[in-house]
Amino acid sequence: MSVTRRSVLSLLAAAPVLAACGVGGSSPAKSGERQVRIAYQSFADSTLLVKDQGVLEKALPDHKIAWTSFDSGASINTAFLGGAIDLAVIGSSPAAAGLCPPLNIPYQVVELLNVIGDSEALVVRKASGVTDIKGLVGRKVAAPFSSTAHYSLLAAFQQAGVDPASVTLVDLEPQNIQAAWQRGDIDAAYVWTPVLSVLQQDGLTLTDSAKLAAAGKPTLTFTVARKEFVEQNGDVLEKWLAATDDAIKKIKNEPRVVAEAVARQIGASVDDALSQLKQNIYVDHAEQLGPEYFGTAGAPGKLAEQLRAAAEFLHGQKKVESVPDLATFRAALRAPRG
Repeated sequence: MSVTRRSVLSLLAAAPVLAACGVGGSSPAKSGERQVRIAYQSFADSTLLVKDQGVLEKALPDHKIAWTSFDSGASINTAFLGGAIDLAVIGSSPAAAGLCPPLNIPYQVVELLNVIGDSEALVVRKASGVTDIKGLVGRKVAAPFSSTAHYSLLAAFQQAGVDPASVTLVDLEPQNIQAAWQRGDIDAAYVWTPVLSVLQQDGLTLTDSAKLAAAGKPTLTFTVARKEFVEQNGDVLEKWLAATDDAIKKIKNEPRVVAEAVARQIGASVDDALSQLKQNIYVDHAEQLGPEYFGTAGAPGKLAEQLRAAAEFLHGQKKVESVPDLATFRAALRAPRG
């Protein structure tokens, strides 16, 4: 079962239990056993290969690895605020929000997992008769608020000249979007796979995150880690980074192996998982040190600027209180070793 924003608030009320057990009721660590609490999301991604094959469990036999599925980056940010997780898979929009007031979450971006392509898209019900984004005025459109999909939805409205106030925006987690779509409660939604694939069966895709990235509004998926955890558990972080880098390379070189693992984790067919994997762009750690991403200490890349640009956009939409200077975003980056 995935953790939603509502359920995570209930979980955080039991903070002492979470500290001992991990979010979602994982068994407590044994005496002398160190715990690593990982938040992941159930979409096709390299980290699902790491989870499926028990790579961390084998590399860190003296650690308790607690994996918990979350429905969105907003719920992950809430869990970070409660001190309930150590590492997380999160989109660039909620990560940018997490680094801004009022959240000010003390975490670091430690790697880029993918550049989001058409695995996230804006879909409208075919029966609505809407054929373009302008046609959504007066309609009910859903997205998980504070997610990359929400950011992309607002960017799509801006690009099309649509005032968000002219649309009824509904904050729903992906599984709830699917249920609302099937009931006929919403006209359109911006969401990611695998829910996206369900909506596309009787929906029309108006735009996607690949097109928005080409227009200057890219969205990405990161691993973030609590700064304190990074400082105190460098050995654990390096094992994680070695595992994810290997998984990213396998997507390029052995995609079916990764698809088989993803299929087991999300309950999809191997062909569906393979199709979903192909919808994003994967950059291994050596490539991430290039100027488009982390860069180097002597020549910082564009990643901090992209995060700040996302934060400025969110501020313009009144989703964050203020935007820190570029130095704050650069300080939040910890480039992986190439």
